[in-house]
Amino acid sequence: MAKYFNYFPKTSYTFDGKNIQYVTNLLSKVSFENDFKENSVIYYEYLVTDGETPEIVAHKIYGSAEKHWIILMLNDILHPQFDWPLNESSLIKYIDIKYRQSQYANSSTEGTGTTWAQTHVKEYHKIETKTNTILNETISVNTLNVTQNDYANVVSTSTNYTLSDNTTINISITKDTLSYYDYEIAENESKRSIKILKPDFVPVVEQEFIGVFTK
Repeated sequence: MAKYFNYFPKTSYTFDGKNIQYVTNLLSKVSFENDFKENSVIYYEYLVTDGETPEIVAHKIYGSAEKHWIILMLNDILHPQFDWPLNESSLIKYIDIKYRQSQYANSSTEGTGTTWAQTHVKEYHKIETKTNTILNETISVNTLNVTQNDYANVVSTSTNYTLSDNTTINISITKDTLSYYDYEIAENESKRSIKILKPDFVPVVEQEFIGVFTK
């Protein structure tokens, strides 16, 4: 990351109101154009495995951890600590800290934030699943968020319909809940799919980046 900031412009700043110092202007912002980011020719999808950091991925793909800023910029990641998937142990610690206050505020028993998150419901779901019974293939799954009262009134059903071509469609209604714990797990997993700029385009991007601050 050090080389990345070497290209940022300097700005004057005074800490005591008298002596002026020149520091790196970290507020300078550059980004890829939307058309560039949406061009599937220049990137491919990548799944971040548990424990991989932007630096590790950059070294793995580009041979240099210093190039991790390319990955962050292409994926609009401004805060790697929050926008990048946490490893398992860090995620559990995050959940525990985040929900610890909720646990103590809503329960008189001793426990942890993780326990609170595991035992409290964040969302109530009504699920409609359509299946082609002849091919045994799922056509669609529609999950609706409902209120706790509506959830209590949802009745599990399974109904078959025969179409004009003799295809039999089954529509089933089920219900499920999502705990705060499982919600955080799902949110973390959703961050694993990122875009990776193909190595052939890296030199061009680096030159364009340097050019922004050296014009």
